[in-house]
Amino acid sequence: MPDRVAAPLTTSTVRGEDWYARDLSGETFEQVAFVDVDMTEVQSTGAVFDGCTFRNVKLNASVHTDTAFSNCTFNGVTFFDVRLERCKLIGSVFDRCSFEIMRVDGGNWSFVELPAADLRSATLRGVRLREADLTGAKLEGSTVRDCDLAAATLHRADLTGCDLRGSDLVGIDLSTVTLRGAVVNLPQAVVIVEAMGLDVRVD
Repeated sequence: MPDRVAAPLTTSTVRGEDWYARDLSGETFEQVAFVDVDMTEVQSTGAVFDGCTFRNVKLNASVHTDTAFSNCTFNGVTFFDVRLERCKLIGSVFDRCSFEIMRVDGGNWSFVELPAADLRSATLRGVRLREADLTGAKLEGSTVRDCDLAAATLHRADLTGCDLRGSDLVGIDLSTVTLRGAVVNLPQAVVIVEAMGLDVRVD
């Protein structure tokens, strides 16, 4: 099956290698294609991946801190039990990836493309997701707390039972979003009610 998204131009390829538990801290990779690479339990602090492509890569149980994955493309990548702390993924694209029990703390994920992503067991806290594409994303029962979702696209996304407390929902078209049972705080409730066209008054 052809990839749904176009990968960035790459100038070198790492194919079929075993990078199990490798420490990539401080390393820089520019326009590298990683294909069928095992990166299980890899660790990185302050690493840079710029314009890279990850295809059928295993990132299981890897831990990344202050690492940048800028304008990268992820095709068929496994993010099982991945930990991302204060990482930058601006402009990155995800296609056919799995995110079981992934945890993201902080960082900038603005302009990322996550259409139809299954994030039901993921936890996102304090993440900047401005203008992110979450069209059709599955977020039932997930945790998306204190995140900046301003102007994000959530068309047909399912947030049933999602913990959204503290997240910025301003500018989101909530008319096509499933919010049944979602957990919000009082200020967010006002935003949602106003988005539905109701006139909120205190008396």
